[in-house]
Order: sequence, then structure tokens, then C-alpha cells
Amino acid sequence: MKRLLTIQDVSCVGKCSLTVALPIISAFGVETAVLPTAVLSTHTAFNGFTFRDLTCDIKPIAAHWKEQKIGFDAIYTGYLGSFEQLGLVAEIFDQFKTKNNFILVDPVMADNGKLYHGFDQKFAFEMAKLCAKADIIVPNLTEASFMLNQPYIEKGYDEKYVQETLKKLVDLGAKKAVLTGVSLDGINLGVYGYDGEKNEFFSYYNKHVPASFHGTGDVFASALCGALTINKSLDVALKIAVDFTVDSIEKTVQNKNHNWYGVDFESSIPFLIESIK
Repeated sequence: MKRLLTIQDVSCVGKCSLTVALPIISAFGVETAVLPTAVLSTHTAFNGFTFRDLTCDIKPIAAHWKEQKIGFDAIYTGYLGSFEQLGLVAEIFDQFKTKNNFILVDPVMADNGKLYHGFDQKFAFEMAKLCAKADIIVPNLTEASFMLNQPYIEKGYDEKYVQETLKKLVDLGAKKAVLTGVSLDGINLGVYGYDGEKNEFFSYYNKHVPASFHGTGDVFASALCGALTINKSLDVALKIAVDFTVDSIEKTVQNKNHNWYGVDFESSIPFLIESIK
């Protein structure tokens, strides 16, 4: 059985980060090892959440894995909350990278033209250094703009702008870059990617569902990483991840009693399993 390591926080209630990654990746038949960077009672959209930093546990956990000769077929990072965590994760990449596995970094730090609370431009540059160690990076347009220190364009960008941005992202060091939340016609929403080794662009779109929920980026990245781990090609993996994310949002909207804090991705797990086949 393939084994994937995902490094991000645990929001105990909120349908994001590890509570999303673990069930989704497991649905691919992949053993999911976790390295929690923090434990929160809920995600940060709730008021009065509790927070416990687990940064000091990262290095001992990794050392124990090396001692036990535990390896991984893939390593996937999500939200990382500090400069120290970026440095520790970079060390883990160096320790556990092999010629046969891959590293996927989702540089979770910004959206809608703004950095998340607690992050600044210096953090974005350090995240770019971590992305340089990855095989695949999946930023949204905002995160790409901050890492490249270029102006953020919310609407009206063209294909040339997207392709130039992707080439700059690959120039950071990653082999492949995928921009999420891309819409060239203002109607459909999807992903646009670039394979630097093959010098090939690719894209996939689905309908834009007029609803916004916390954690959809984690749903997408987890499904993408799961599909890649079971050796789906990148174009097929992107289709699986996009369609699963859209289906999760649609099922959430259809449920009149849905929670406000995340998508009902659990209802779409059967859809995901069928798409894998």
C-alpha cells in the first residue's frame, strides 16, 4: 500500500486541513500519515478558538521516523503557520525525498488579493523558497502574486498573463506549477498548469458554483495528491480533484441544513471513488 505524509494543522471542527486530508486521501486506498503542526478547537473563522502550537514536536517525530526507517511515496504540505515551521518542513523534505517519491506544496497563505492574518511579504518569499524544493506547487492567483512579488489581478487577466505567471513559478524551482481558481471566460472556473520539464501547458475547467466555503482548497489539494499517489497522470488527477471539489460544493448547497463552516465533502466520497475507477 502506498503511504503519503501530509503536514498541516488539525482544526478539530471546521472541515479543513488534516480533518479533510486524511479521509479524502484514505479514499484513494493510500495510507495517510500525518504530522500535525498545531491543534485548534475550530478553524479561524470561528470566534474564540483555542490554539496549541506543535512546532517543537516536528523534529522529534521526523527523527523517530528515520530511526524506524519509515518512508513515504508522497509528501503534501498545507497551511504552515510560521517561519520556523517552514524551515523544519524544508529539513523534512531533505530527509525524506527520494528519486521515487514526489513533494506537493499547497502554499496556503492568501486569497482574494490579501495575505492571511499574521503573514507578510517576507513570509511569502520564504514560502517561495519552500516551493523550490517541491515537485508540484498549487498556489491560487493571490499566493502566486505574493511569492513572485507581482501585482495581483482579480479579473480581466488573459491566457498570456496566466502562462507567464506559471513559468515564473516554475523558475522558483518546482518542476510543475498549477494555478487554482482560474477563469478566463468569467463563467467557468478551474485550474491552469505548466510542466517545466516538458514545456507543456494544460488546463481543466468546470462550472463555477456561486457559493464560497472555507476549506475547498484543502479538498482540492488532498484529492489531487491522492490521485497522483496512485499514479494517475497530472491531467487526470486535476480532473478528479476539480470535479470532486465542485460536486462537494454542489451537494453542500443542495442541503438546506448545511453547516456554514465547510463543504459536505463526505457526501461526495462515493462520487470520488467512482471517478477513481
